[in-house]
Amino acid sequence: MFFPPLESFGQNYPEEADGTLDCISMALTCTFNRWGTLLAVGCNDGRIVIWDFLTRGIAKIISAHIHPVCSLCWSRDGHKLVSASTDNIVSQWDVLTGDCDQRFRFPSPILKLQYHPRDMDKVLVCPMKSAPVLLTLSDSKHVVLPVDDDSDLNVVAAFDRRGEYIYTGNAKGKILVLNTNTQELVASFRVTTGTSNTTAIKSIEFARKGSCFLINTADRIIRVYDGREILTCGRDGEPEPMQKLQDLVNRTPWKRCCFSGDGEYIVAGSARQHALYIWEKSIGNLVKILHGTRGELLLDVAWHPVRPIIASISSGVVSIWAQNQVENWSAFAPDFKELDENVEYEERESEFDIEDEDKSEPEQTGADAAEDEEVDVTTVDPIVAFCSSDEELEDYKALLYLPIAPEVEDPEENPFGPPPDASVQAAGPEDALAGGDKKQRQPSSDGGPAKKKARTTTIELQGVPSDEVHPLLGTAGRPKGSKGKDKDFPFRPKPYRGERPSFPVEALGSSGPGGGGGGGGMKGRAEGGLATGKHATAPAAAESGSSASPAALLV
Repeated sequence: MFFPPLESFGQNYPEEADGTLDCISMALTCTFNRWGTLLAVGCNDGRIVIWDFLTRGIAKIISAHIHPVCSLCWSRDGHKLVSASTDNIVSQWDVLTGDCDQRFRFPSPILKLQYHPRDMDKVLVCPMKSAPVLLTLSDSKHVVLPVDDDSDLNVVAAFDRRGEYIYTGNAKGKILVLNTNTQELVASFRVTTGTSNTTAIKSIEFARKGSCFLINTADRIIRVYDGREILTCGRDGEPEPMQKLQDLVNRTPWKRCCFSGDGEYIVAGSARQHALYIWEKSIGNLVKILHGTRGELLLDVAWHPVRPIIASISSGVVSIWAQNQVENWSAFAPDFKELDENVEYEERESEFDIEDEDKSEPEQTGADAAEDEEVDVTTVDPIVAFCSSDEELEDYKALLYLPIAPEVEDPEENPFGPPPDASVQAAGPEDALAGGDKKQRQPSSDGGPAKKKARTTTIELQGVPSDEVHPLLGTAGRPKGSKGKDKDFPFRPKPYRGERPSFPVEALGSSGPGGGGGGGGMKGRAEGGLATGKHATAPAAAESGSSASPAALLV
């Protein structure tokens, strides 16, 4: 697969669709690691699918939760992954082994979680109807962050680029800047509309480079601020935004916003349709609108950390947007010529000789002498795009790629290989679909040591309602007659009674190694096998070509 150079000489934003990623299950949220080599996708059946983004292949599947995964975040070195599900569980995972290190149970659903940018021991969690919580993983302790108004607990929060400060925003438009270590208030200001009216804060996002951050508000305007100016203004300051970005024609509300890897562009996904709006930050002009399939709703957007590539999720499918690359072969050599037809080439007698015996040896001066200098081919220079502004070297312990074991489709037809394991033959459709990941988690049959169970810590939060339903679940759990659209989310998990199984409830259309008969693509399964309604289960199970288990019909 061809990738353009990191330093682009033209526009640095995607222009067209560049395919999709089929996660077998319905994708809900996605996030790149710090280098953009791996993409983690959270699915509605509780699994986390990790893609090798260079080869566009699945590198690992982690059977993480029973309920849908609603938020994901990579650690700085890429070895850990923290996830949240709609049943209020936060888990930390070892990416290489797929094991769960520890779990935290919250009283209300989790809207967002984020690793500290420089300290892997701290995780910022934003529960519904609660003040943000700062978790310390090593001792399982937590700190509830102070809020501006105790009666308004619709709070969002985010670390700044280096994790020195935490920015929080509430439904009354008040932004608080807290010191991460002491939780003391450092600065504050209020986001107001044209009049003195306030507007609710929906999300806060920071650029990977520079000191800029954006605030997505309920008045459908994205405001870009400079963090240094916020700190200079102090408490109750009145900073002016650098840019105000909005769709003046359609008055589009924004579902998800983020910066490009270099911080020069901002992308915002529409909450009404699958459409991505891209602005240039320095000028504030709209440079591109990317339209997905009509009628689909956008769930998540992620910009590649170092390349002009965007991943977006709608209808359970991950769409990739990239630049149109035109091959220019003349760039390889200055005297390269493209030929319309074959031309007979006359070979010189000494052209392919190791040493030209007939050539005279002129005295080397200037540029010719420089060619004889020794070239260092062992030292690896750090890639500037992978280093922060306060770092000179890359992290040598970083996990950039995952080893992928080759999969044998028909082991019984292989006359040269060992006989297939009886346990693999007897495995159900859910086990085969997990692609060996379940086999890793089971204790070995030959008496090998079983992996220790992850520690679960219950987080007690005072005054937080325990009957809240995650926004992803739409109308699930609401009483009859309550408002809300049925099409908000197609997955309706039922409460599970009894002991938690060691693997998640599989979604419809995912039975069998091929995820429903092998072929058809994710889009077809999303429309057919994952249709909502009581009568949508039987055709999906019949078309998959295998008997679906009772667990697979829980919708």
